[in-house]
Amino acid sequence: MLAVLVFGPILCGILSYLIGRKKETFRDIFVILATACFLVLSLFLWSGRYTWQIPGILAMDLTFTTDGFRGAYAIITALMWAGTSAFAKEYFAEEREGLNRYWFFNLVTLGATEGVMLSGDLMTAFIFFEILSFTSFTWVIHEETKEAIRAGYTYLFIAVTFGLVLFMGLVILRHELGTLSFAQLKEAAANCPNKKTILAAGICVLLGFGAKAGMYPLHVWLPKAHPVAPSPASALLSGILTKVGVYGILMMTMQVFMEDQTFGLLVLILGVITMALGAVLALCSVNLKRTLACSSMSQIGFILTGVGMMVLLSAQGEEEGVVLATSGLMLHMVNHSLIKLVLFMVAGVVVMNLHQLDLNQIRGWGRNKTPLKIMFLLGALGISGMPLFNGYISKTLLHEGIVEGAHAIGYLSGMLHAVEWIFLISGGLTFAYMLKLFICLFAEKNTDVKIQRQFDSDQKAMNGLSTVTIGLSSLFMVILGQPAVMKRLAFHMTGMEEIMHFQAFSWTNLKGGLISLGIGALVYVVIVRHLLMRQDQYINIWPQKLDLEDLIYRPLMTKILPAVFGTIASVFGENKILRPLCKAGVWIGTFFGRILDSSTDAVIVFLRKTVMRERKVRGEEGHPGLFGTLYRESKDTVGPIVSNFTFAMMMTCIGILIVLLAIIVTEV
Repeated sequence: MLAVLVFGPILCGILSYLIGRKKETFRDIFVILATACFLVLSLFLWSGRYTWQIPGILAMDLTFTTDGFRGAYAIITALMWAGTSAFAKEYFAEEREGLNRYWFFNLVTLGATEGVMLSGDLMTAFIFFEILSFTSFTWVIHEETKEAIRAGYTYLFIAVTFGLVLFMGLVILRHELGTLSFAQLKEAAANCPNKKTILAAGICVLLGFGAKAGMYPLHVWLPKAHPVAPSPASALLSGILTKVGVYGILMMTMQVFMEDQTFGLLVLILGVITMALGAVLALCSVNLKRTLACSSMSQIGFILTGVGMMVLLSAQGEEEGVVLATSGLMLHMVNHSLIKLVLFMVAGVVVMNLHQLDLNQIRGWGRNKTPLKIMFLLGALGISGMPLFNGYISKTLLHEGIVEGAHAIGYLSGMLHAVEWIFLISGGLTFAYMLKLFICLFAEKNTDVKIQRQFDSDQKAMNGLSTVTIGLSSLFMVILGQPAVMKRLAFHMTGMEEIMHFQAFSWTNLKGGLISLGIGALVYVVIVRHLLMRQDQYINIWPQKLDLEDLIYRPLMTKILPAVFGTIASVFGENKILRPLCKAGVWIGTFFGRILDSSTDAVIVFLRKTVMRERKVRGEEGHPGLFGTLYRESKDTVGPIVSNFTFAMMMTCIGILIVLLAIIVTEV
């Protein structure tokens, strides 16, 4: 069953591509049925513990295993794919270009994601982690617009660079501990004397997985990739692929760093920044899907905060706090996946009806669409932490873990009290921006009376299959909001029986949730309705110049590093002994650079002739003729290579420098 769940989707991806070349309707039905079958198969893994190995891969074994947490996330992954595949049938009904490519890589990504979630060691997780980095890249560039291409390359470069950092971290861990198996890591780490070297490796692994999770400051791809990707893919990027990164961080932390306060403090600080910054960015956004993307960044921050608290509490021997933090972060992972499945599919309904995402353009569209209004409301209440909905219990557990730490960890008491208030305020901002989206889309009227009249005249937003898919998905917001269900799920994933005694609706726990909701209501009334609106229009006051990609990353790669390397080369060039070596290095680098450049061209040409075969550019009318076609295709092919090949090589250099810096800092 493990083999089928990991490699079956990859095989189905090939079959879907072949079927799609003959009959697109059959392909769509095949994909829906295939993902439904994988969901059923994952349910069989829920109650058992299975292990499967493929020996002799990369001088080691690929290991897959299932337990409570892995089994739960295998189901969540399959559920997300089954839901988005059913919804995508209507979403792509008017679009036929590129769908064969989309479904092929979609199913391959499903197999790779299951490979990560069911991995029995860090190297197996890494291999499938890198596979899904490349396959999910095609989701981001699917629309083939200028914005999509730029966002796609940003996503890919972050993934490749910090994938290198992750790999180096795993190499160091393997060298020091002698194993990467989850079953053996804890004992090996406890007996290893080189704690600083392990910490350096841990930082590399944290950065590698954190890049996919959307952790600050590696989040730059996330707000840009979601708005340009198709909505079904956005749901998967937000709901599952970010959790792949969190999964890697969590599994490494639980096996290697549960007693390392330095590592726990680092994760906590990065989590708090990610949580607060994501909430602020979401509040300021005036784009529906960008708001949901920044919201995902914030919720990942909530989870990472829980990881940091889990480590700090474990180092102090506070078992009760460890139970709270561990249960909270695992439940919030599940909750966030299901919530974003609902919210992004609702956003997809908006897109396929209006082809707009700007809040001022879609304002008032859903006033008379009651089923869709209820579905979005359930998701909004869930992510806001409203009592009786799923987000409340997981956020309450995380909050109580912070409170427990503030009382138990004396030297961090002041800091953790500040973290508690940042946590409550970030939760309040979540309620504020979800209230903003709901009121804008489903309560207010459009400023243009004619447009509002058109909105009101069309009451049918989606077909029956989409209605059932989103409706059933939204029921999880209520089902998982019941304490008995959530406590049983937490016990199954963590194995910690103490969670069964947690009183979710005690006054102490309710008070934290109500404070957060009160802050959110106040923020909406004071800030959203006054500071973030001008002349009855929603505005984004977040300065564009604070974009980290344009502010730091690209200038660093394209200007600062070339200048530094040029200076070093010129200094070495003055030395009589080093000058010949420099010239030889330049010649060798140029020779192999040309080979790499030519091979890259060859790969791209091959892809364009097969999977990404050439076709008429979207939105372009007429036939430009032979020379016009050659010019356009040459420009489209060579342009990205020239502009991005050097950028990619510099990103690789940055990856190496990050590894060295982590080692130097921890050794000092």
